[in-house]
Amino acid sequence: MRITDLLDKRSISLDAVCASKSDALDQAVALMVKSGKINDEEAYRKQVYLREEESTTGIGEGIAIPHGKGDCVSKPGLAAMVIKNGVDFDSLDGEPVTLLFLIAAPNTEDNVHLEVLSKLSMMLMDEQFTEALRNATSAEEFLSIIDKADDERADIDEQLADTGNAESDFKILAVTACPTGIAHTYMAAEGIEKAAKAADCFVKIETRGSGGAKNVLTDQEIADADCIIVAADTQVPMDRFDGKKVIICQVSDGISKADELVAQAKSGNVPVFHGNNPAAASSST
Repeated sequence: MRITDLLDKRSISLDAVCASKSDALDQAVALMVKSGKINDEEAYRKQVYLREEESTTGIGEGIAIPHGKGDCVSKPGLAAMVIKNGVDFDSLDGEPVTLLFLIAAPNTEDNVHLEVLSKLSMMLMDEQFTEALRNATSAEEFLSIIDKADDERADIDEQLADTGNAESDFKILAVTACPTGIAHTYMAAEGIEKAAKAADCFVKIETRGSGGAKNVLTDQEIADADCIIVAADTQVPMDRFDGKKVIICQVSDGISKADELVAQAKSGNVPVFHGNNPAAASSST
């Protein structure tokens, strides 16, 4: 499945004008409905707003990725809006949102769409990609930009397998997780990975998303690590990190403060974590 398989031309607006965050969400929901993937508009709108109450989906750099999941969604889908003049979205960096992707996820056992959405989330950390989307002049061009980037990027498993400088003397491990486990989990992984590679570090990142845990850290990798970053807004198995230097932060910090996290890790100014039951902890269980 490709990203553009989820994005209908009818659900793309390149000239949205939004008076407020709620207006932006309502317009995005209306766009999603046009794609025919929503069977109960009000129930879907409620899910989108409930997710927003947990924490803002305005992740910074002018980007927002709101999402709603439930039986109100017949098929997985995306809606996209370019908001030229921006809208206040309570974003993490306080900046207005100019590019918004709304996600619709059904309650199904088939999670193939999660891989696609996760890949898009990581692509949105690329400034050249997002700027090209903002400057698209037609829905066809917008879709073409996404298709080209989709072709050029490896799939999620391949991206997570890239550990940067395997010979580096400094080894960073990370775990990223968010309550919904669709977008922010993978954006934080991308942010930390880029920052670690820029600092010439070995890096491996475990993601704990809707599709379960991926790229799980092994006991040996944990033993060999110089520092571990846990960027999570949901529960993560922690006892396995007993005795290691661990930075614990919000998943949003993995997105917007990755450089600072890596710099702190390398500085050595990190507290040692002590678990409740380290003897019973193993990443292989």
